[in-house]
Amino acid sequence: MPNILIVGATRGLGAALTSQYAANTANTVHATTRAPQGAAPAGPENVHWITNIDLLRADAAASLASALGGTAVDTVIITAGIFPKETLATPDFEAEVRTYTTCAVAPVFVAHHLVAAGLLRPGAKLVLVSSEAGSIALRHESEGGGNYAHHASKAAVNMLGRLLSLDLKEKSVAVAIVH
Repeated sequence: MPNILIVGATRGLGAALTSQYAANTANTVHATTRAPQGAAPAGPENVHWITNIDLLRADAAASLASALGGTAVDTVIITAGIFPKETLATPDFEAEVRTYTTCAVAPVFVAHHLVAAGLLRPGAKLVLVSSEAGSIALRHESEGGGNYAHHASKAAVNMLGRLLSLDLKEKSVAVAIVH
């Protein structure tokens, strides 16, 4: 029975993936939410909600690993993200920090704590959800600039995925970057 962990499971792609994986009763789905304990979102009954996981908190990844209670995971999908709209005329420092932390800093700590706790077994997969917006080569002048935090944090998560793939190779954990 595969154990699936979805980080950022309450909206958008994360919510859809949670529903899809939970539809297969052979899967055990663990899904994170920022909601406080006792306030897990409505959704499929067979989802094990891990509450109070806010990737902006330094202790979130350790709390997540602890909440799994020693349950190893076969697939981890980190889809949590923030997309602030901004232009050169209206940059937002706090939004930039939140975006980078959620998209490109927290995944390092999630991977670290899962590995340190022995929760990523050989053959496990770590999937980082990125975006074409993080591709320097695919950005064209006709598209213009703006949305700096989103684009740059996705470029950072692309590099993060590459670096994690090198570090996790010896543990036989595959890393994928998808968009």
